[in-house]
Amino acid sequence: MSTGFATMSVAAILAESATRFPDSVAVVVGPQQTTYRDLWREAREYAGALKARGIGPGDPVAVLIPNVADFPRVYYAVLALGGIVVPIHALLKSEEIEYVLRDSGAKLIVCAAPLLGEGAKGAALAAVELVSVLIPDDKVDALPFTRLEDEARQATAIETYEPRHPFDTATILYTSGTTGRPKGAEGCHLALVEQVNVLLLSTFDLRPEDRVLGCLPLFHTFGQTCAMNATFRAGATIVMVPRFDGDTALGVMIEQQCTIFMGVPTMYIGLLDAASRNVERPPLRYAVSGGAAIPVAMIDKFREAFGADIFEGYGLTETSPVATFNHVGRVPRPGTVGQALWGVEIGIGNPELQESVELLPTGELGEVLIRGHNLMKGYLNRPEETAKAIVDGWFRTGDLGTLDDDGYLTIVDRTKDMILRNGYNVYPREVEEVLARHPDVANSAVFGISHETHGQEIMAAVMLRPGAQTSGQDLIDFTMEHIASYKYPRHIQIVEALPLGPSGKVLKRELVAQYG
Repeated sequence: MSTGFATMSVAAILAESATRFPDSVAVVVGPQQTTYRDLWREAREYAGALKARGIGPGDPVAVLIPNVADFPRVYYAVLALGGIVVPIHALLKSEEIEYVLRDSGAKLIVCAAPLLGEGAKGAALAAVELVSVLIPDDKVDALPFTRLEDEARQATAIETYEPRHPFDTATILYTSGTTGRPKGAEGCHLALVEQVNVLLLSTFDLRPEDRVLGCLPLFHTFGQTCAMNATFRAGATIVMVPRFDGDTALGVMIEQQCTIFMGVPTMYIGLLDAASRNVERPPLRYAVSGGAAIPVAMIDKFREAFGADIFEGYGLTETSPVATFNHVGRVPRPGTVGQALWGVEIGIGNPELQESVELLPTGELGEVLIRGHNLMKGYLNRPEETAKAIVDGWFRTGDLGTLDDDGYLTIVDRTKDMILRNGYNVYPREVEEVLARHPDVANSAVFGISHETHGQEIMAAVMLRPGAQTSGQDLIDFTMEHIASYKYPRHIQIVEALPLGPSGKVLKRELVAQYG
């Protein structure tokens, strides 16, 4: 059967805005401002250098860059060549980076100078070629890495982006469930472009004259799609902050006169805290929250402090990411995550049925199901995992929720053991595997406990081998060496035994009840 002749590319987002808004500022980083014309030219120059290295259609390229202008330069350069962007979390350790590089089949990693410590080690472990960005001129001779900036000056810039089939893979974003190692969710050009189009047409209140604070990490789907791609599609300006803290973010928003803020709940806590020490305010008119549930009381406090409402939504990496939102032009319902996006359906299914979908009546509690143009292609090289996640065309989120008569979704709980700390997903099995590598650990169970600031905090109950004298702090220090800083347990309780069910499975709900 013919697949048709239509083409689509995420790279068109920047290319088209460079034509429509050439002199408008696309990116601000500190004192540096880059127009749409210049950003697209620089991306095409980077693409020329990557092409000279042999990168072409279908080639995965890993990107380990913080929130600076080089992220979109490299991101759109890879996409313009028809390649696949594999963003890497900036806090990962070398072993974790190695895993992503090997699993994705990355042909190259582009690593920013501040992240070379772990990035270069990870690349060496995976035997993947590395090229750098942002190495200062006075450090070039001291570091054995080629700068992409230098190669771009010697290469011939490409003229325009490579047309792709709408269902070709554009990005591979790593996520995982409570078992196994992280999985690469493949996002196609159609899903990512249509997500941005729908967000701008009927979901977000985002205009060309807006200035958006870009503090969400761009390696994450929320920052990448909602903050960066949507802003560029609108022809607005993104003001990047490489690392978030409340005082810095508020200061930048005031200095740059930001009108829109997008963040996870912990960022709103940081802004409110900073506002107690700074009487100045930016001309904020609109705020977006996602990544975790935000308390209604916090929405009220933010409105009092900044004079702007927070609009909450819901989604996952596998849904590009937004599935529901409190839409522009409709009265928001705090406590809900809004209604389905245009072209997206939300269902509530029987969570007991795993191999088929049984939709439940309105108002009943069940598993949140999603289908529509925003779904991923699947998990890279994991057909069995994909088949479990997408059943009868519906993506099974693993979250429990209810739908009211007007289609507003309320998230009630999570059916998976995943921990959501500061908007980042932490997967217990991954932490348990690290603990298991300690010579004194016999068994462990990692779980989340409630935390006022972080949403959830990571805790582990650990059984030691007979005669072992290792302390909880020793184990915390051990995990810190092997996994990213947002993943390691902040509390470890040494126990004589773990609560087990009839099948021998650890009953984590009993641990949560005891320590949470």
